Amino acid sequence: MDFFYRCIECGREYPGNQVMYLCPDCSGDSPPGTFLSGLLEVCCSGSVQSPEELYPYPLVKRDTYPVGNTPLARPMRLAETYGLDSLFFKLDNLNPSGSFKDRASQMVAAQALALGESTVVVSSTGNAGSAMACAGAAYGLEVILFVPQSAPKNKLLQSVLYGARVVPIKGTYDQAFSLSISCSREFGGINRNTAYNPMTIEGKKSCSIELYRQFGDNIPDVVYIPVGDGVIYSGIYKGFKDLRDAGFTDRIPKLVCVQSDRSDAISRAWRSGKPDNIEEATTIADSISVASPAGGRYALKGLAESSGWCVVISDEQILAAQLELSRDAGIFAEPAAAAGWAGVLHDAPMLRSEYGPDVNIAVIITGTGFKDMDVFTGRTAIPEAIEPDLDAYERRFLDS
Repeated sequence: MDFFYRCIECGREYPGNQVMYLCPDCSGDSPPGTFLSGLLEVCCSGSVQSPEELYPYPLVKRDTYPVGNTPLARPMRLAETYGLDSLFFKLDNLNPSGSFKDRASQMVAAQALALGESTVVVSSTGNAGSAMACAGAAYGLEVILFVPQSAPKNKLLQSVLYGARVVPIKGTYDQAFSLSISCSREFGGINRNTAYNPMTIEGKKSCSIELYRQFGDNIPDVVYIPVGDGVIYSGIYKGFKDLRDAGFTDRIPKLVCVQSDRSDAISRAWRSGKPDNIEEATTIADSISVASPAGGRYALKGLAESSGWCVVISDEQILAAQLELSRDAGIFAEPAAAAGWAGVLHDAPMLRSEYGPDVNIAVIITGTGFKDMDVFTGRTAIPEAIEPDLDAYERRFLDS
């Protein structure tokens, strides 16, 4: 589609035939990695005939990096247990690199290819980096990845295997975010940082367009989304907003922001009306562990326009939800990806009473459990080996 940029704060518009990150008038001296001011959204400047035309850059050679079109699972046992008859899970853990972040990386790769750029710089706690590294391997792009050294080893090794230049830093994700922006300014390349590059939101909105198609050219009533920096939330909001503005639907579903109580900056801002960072994010769910959510302002806009709400849950609730997804639905999700289900569990009595058992609920499963296997240490274990005979089996497993 033909597009232009618009600042979500001042409304100033900029032509789309350039790489832009923040509004020059509104971004000011806002430190990279905070609740960024001057965020830009991509706006269509013409008419579209189908939802699949709502993308700023063509997704060339999609079979080279086959992102999206992830299945919609209907968990029979969980729906029966909790009295939620129309419960669905969007399985984005089945994307090429194992996470939702492939959607944003695909669009940034499309931007780079369209503009003849060969290098992409990114910061990540793991998933965004491994997704961009995966895209780089598929399309022949150099990827420079800044990560906190505390990021899960599985994700870092994944990025190394894809051929990215992985740069662990002795610091936080927010510091990695800042350093990556300095690197791209000094040495060139497109910066893929979430929210900072508006194409990340454009890539992530593809989830909403797929949900629209999977619900029979309709939309769910409520969508539960794990939230850290706010960009997955923003992308899903933007997708439904674009569908509505283009006339494909007349409403936006209620979008629920689910956060750990150890990383809840956006939820606090939603309640107080004041976007402030938290001092430190310490949740075990590393993919949503963000003290300074770059996409927070756009997420707050989405919360207001969708009549959504925030749910804050404990890490213990997240880990319990992770195990329940595995055992009762056959869905292997990393902790952050299980947060959405933990949010539904928190809200289940309210959902049944206020919306009824037939309310259509979509839960976004954002990453595979193989991303962070260390989280299971001390929580579960492989049984010890037995002698290869039936008596040994009976003694170990059948005797009470």
